[in-house]
Amino acid sequence: MNPRLDLLHPYPFERLRQLQAPLRPPQGITPINLGIGEPQHRTPAVITEALSSNLAMLGKYPPTGGSPELRGAISRWLGRRYGIADPDPERAVVPVAGTREALFAFAQAVLDPAEPGIVLTPNPFYQIYEGAALMAGARPVYVPTPRERGYLPDWSAVPADAWPQVRLAYVCSPGNPAGAVFGLEHWRELFELADRYGFVIAADECYSEIYNGEPPVGALEAAERLGRGAERLVTFNSLSKRSSAPGLRSGFVAGDPEIVQRFLLYRTYHGAAPSSLTQAASVPAWEDEAHVEENRAKYQAKFDLARRILPQTPIPNGGFFLWLPVEDDEEFARRAYTEAGLTVLPGRYLARAVDGRDPGAGHVRIALVAELDVCEEALVRLAAILI
Repeated sequence: MNPRLDLLHPYPFERLRQLQAPLRPPQGITPINLGIGEPQHRTPAVITEALSSNLAMLGKYPPTGGSPELRGAISRWLGRRYGIADPDPERAVVPVAGTREALFAFAQAVLDPAEPGIVLTPNPFYQIYEGAALMAGARPVYVPTPRERGYLPDWSAVPADAWPQVRLAYVCSPGNPAGAVFGLEHWRELFELADRYGFVIAADECYSEIYNGEPPVGALEAAERLGRGAERLVTFNSLSKRSSAPGLRSGFVAGDPEIVQRFLLYRTYHGAAPSSLTQAASVPAWEDEAHVEENRAKYQAKFDLARRILPQTPIPNGGFFLWLPVEDDEEFARRAYTEAGLTVLPGRYLARAVDGRDPGAGHVRIALVAELDVCEEALVRLAAILI
């Protein structure tokens, strides 16, 4: 077996399962799971109808590079959404089976096994970034995202002697778990570092369409506005959050054509192309914005509830999580389950301690993914145990 498997940490939800195993929710109360960020809004008809009308596609192997129709739809969406020139659908866009597998596979394709170097990841983080780095033989360096910096990465915390060894940097905007959003100047800062040291940026933008206020500035948008171009920059997005279709497993990578094409070469062996049926159903999903606006309004209504019921809780700029400060995150998770029937995720499960400090400890992540009435009930129960 690959000895690097021993480097992988238990996944956050396995740790949560073990935490809750000896516990029981109160009798007579319906448990509510706020721990996992799985959208529970109804998948829109534009997708389900396309699935129904294309069932014959199950008899076809999917094209690894994606159908021309899907690559074109994604390219046009990027152009409309970010006000940029449509990326070349033939060379700069590749459909993937959701961002999770693509974010992991990307490190395996980008990093040189002879000199994998350092991979930067925000801390707290989506654990796929760390696992991808470890399985590629790289050393993860955890970049703090402190509250005083708006939960955005503090690049000054990276040791000076580490920068020449950086080969890949994962970033997430809007962020997971705190929902922090990169502005144009934050992208400028990162681009300057990437250009100085020559590393690749993997921009995870899977929460880009769930936001409060102005639409987040995207990585490709920022690059074009700053006159930089897409060199050593690849963005990742999917229909899971945007279109409440996590089971569809449909996303894309787009950006630097040279990197995207090399990644596609890897994927011809990796064998993780979305099915032909998925690709056919994804085309109308990327072409339709009405369902996205409706979806975003549902999340906005839930954050409006949170402002009213939990007025001291920070409301994020993007994403669908509350990042709630508490005294002891594991103990609070136990209390939430045993006293209120609520599953919440301890923040330390999403982070790594550096120099004795764990930036996730003292927070719990609350996923407002259920329908409005369920979220209202959950928030009322939370308020009761926060008193």
